[in-house]
Amino acid sequence: MQQHDHATDGYNRLFALGVTLNVIFVLVEAVAGFSSNSLALLADAGHNLADVLTLLLAWGAHTLSGSRPTHRHTYGLRRSTILASLFSALALYAALGAMAWEAVGRLQSQSPVAGGVVIGVAFVGMLVNGLTALLFARDRHRDLNIRGAFLHMAADALVSLGVVVTGFLLLYTGWLWLDPAISLAIILVVLVSGWGLFRESLNLAVDAVPGHIDAAQVRDYLGKLQGVVQVHDLHIWAMSTTETALTAHLVMPELQGNADPFLVRTAASLQEQFNIQHTTLQIESGLEQWPCGVDCSPVHITPML
Repeated sequence: MQQHDHATDGYNRLFALGVTLNVIFVLVEAVAGFSSNSLALLADAGHNLADVLTLLLAWGAHTLSGSRPTHRHTYGLRRSTILASLFSALALYAALGAMAWEAVGRLQSQSPVAGGVVIGVAFVGMLVNGLTALLFARDRHRDLNIRGAFLHMAADALVSLGVVVTGFLLLYTGWLWLDPAISLAIILVVLVSGWGLFRESLNLAVDAVPGHIDAAQVRDYLGKLQGVVQVHDLHIWAMSTTETALTAHLVMPELQGNADPFLVRTAASLQEQFNIQHTTLQIESGLEQWPCGVDCSPVHITPML
């Protein structure tokens, strides 16, 4: 428990620092965007504001996921991390739609932009977003929430670099259409970078098998265990963005005596080989007079979206 508390404190500090840095920058960038009449800066500020929301949601969900189970919420609130990831992805796409609408309108009615201001503010944004991305880089592979925060910040750093390029081009060419055109390019980059987060969050929200687990391999592993003649009613789903659960019925006609050693070994092996932390197995004899009460046909594995 003490180790968990240290990890939680570390995440709290990372989230607090990341949110603070980005809130300050969003305010500075928004003021600079209005004063310089730069859609590129305003679009980037809007995206950064969405990322602040993403960080806050991820932070809150991470805190809730550590809550203890109750009689009503028997898994605790672990699933809040999945809902937070999905909501932040949807909020990001809504913001991108608004930005794209404004950019298309600006293409038809071009306005002057102060290129020097764009360059300075976007350069600071590149540093802020890059630093924030580094804060979450270490744990991005094991937690969808953390990976979402990392991807948003890393994408923002690249987007800010694009805005810097826009400013230099405006200074040297005077082409007013560059600002909305590059804004649309920025929107496209963010749209593509956020698709994986949206797709995986949506899959986890509807209890799909997590992307890092091959359900067919799990089924084959269980079917090859000594004494197992059939596997059915197999379910694998995400309890949170970091924890996976499994339930299955195993038909073992020859099993005699205490099944606890088999269950303990199998659960430990599933965690080691497939990173499945919560395993529940039902052992059956397969006799016709003792049916299990559910569909006992072999499991059919379909690909994930």
